[in-house]
Amino acid sequence: MSPPDAPARARHLLIVDDDDRIRELLKEYLARAGFRVTAASGGAPARRLLATLDFDLAVFDVMMPGEDGFSLTRWLREQRGGMGRTPVLMLTARTEPADRIEGLKLGIDDYLGKPFEPEELLLRIEAILRRATAEPPQAGGTLSMGRCAFDPDRGELLSAGEVVRLTEAEVALLRQLARTPHEAVDRLELARGSVDPSGRAVDVQVTRLRRKIEDDPKAPRYLQTVRGVGYRLAPD
Repeated sequence: MSPPDAPARARHLLIVDDDDRIRELLKEYLARAGFRVTAASGGAPARRLLATLDFDLAVFDVMMPGEDGFSLTRWLREQRGGMGRTPVLMLTARTEPADRIEGLKLGIDDYLGKPFEPEELLLRIEAILRRATAEPPQAGGTLSMGRCAFDPDRGELLSAGEVVRLTEAEVALLRQLARTPHEAVDRLELARGSVDPSGRAVDVQVTRLRRKIEDDPKAPRYLQTVRGVGYRLAPD
């Protein structure tokens, strides 16, 4: 399939897949779609590339010899600064919900099951990049939540003055909630455009965010559940 016409982009993608044929096909297709593309055959070369180059998004295959996509994502999320927030799209032949939930807990941004159409991969990549660069809310400024403070403009969460590592999906979720502080936002509205439109991805991200924001994640003060509706952000 030929890629759709698209304007030139200065976006840099990392493709990690041990299958030489798939890796080269994806590299060629995405390059023709206007992206700058770098490819790696496994976890070790991918780590070296991530440590030396800036990427706007990474595409990891789950099943790879040596180090699988889950392990590589876990390592990436442990890195400081922008590198640790690099959006991740996971390619997988696995269909078990437990595998998808494991990836969500690690902070992946989207899943795409194999086999897939290259055009769908392109659309999912573009959707993730749009979320990552979405205009932040204009009203409200920095929101204080006890020891934490969230700046929607910068997409930055501080805890006792220290930067807290967030994934791009977590930043996008906090920004959505920050648009209308103290007001409930429908769970399915929050899930729109996410890896799981049913809302399961949102639930996982809320759980992760509560561990970073709340003094007691089991009794949340700031990131509240509104029964039958969704969630609300209740800053000081």
